[in-house]
Amino acid sequence: MSKTIIINNEIMGNAPEELGKKVMGSFLRKLCSEEKKPKTIVFYTAGVKLVAKGSPVLDAIDGLLAAGVEIIACGTCVNYYDLADKIAPELISDMPTIISVLMNSDTVITI
Repeated sequence: MSKTIIINNEIMGNAPEELGKKVMGSFLRKLCSEEKKPKTIVFYTAGVKLVAKGSPVLDAIDGLLAAGVEIIACGTCVNYYDLADKIAPELISDMPTIISVLMNSDTVITI
């Protein structure tokens, strides 16, 4: 069963920024150690900041990539936040690709 996770913010939940960032980091790191992983994680809007150089969760992103999880960052969002030079080009994608991933997933989870 194909699962896709959407991450659309730097923080998880409706929480103070510091707590939300801590919870997001915990989620991504724990996801690395799970036996079952999503096929794809799509990052868009402020979520793309999590895959940029200097991100406090880049270790988790690298772990997920190493485990075979496809990471996709919305190109429009990357450009909006002026992060193109801070994100590996192979992670940056376009909306038709994101739509295809979502439409071909059995389950889509938004964080």
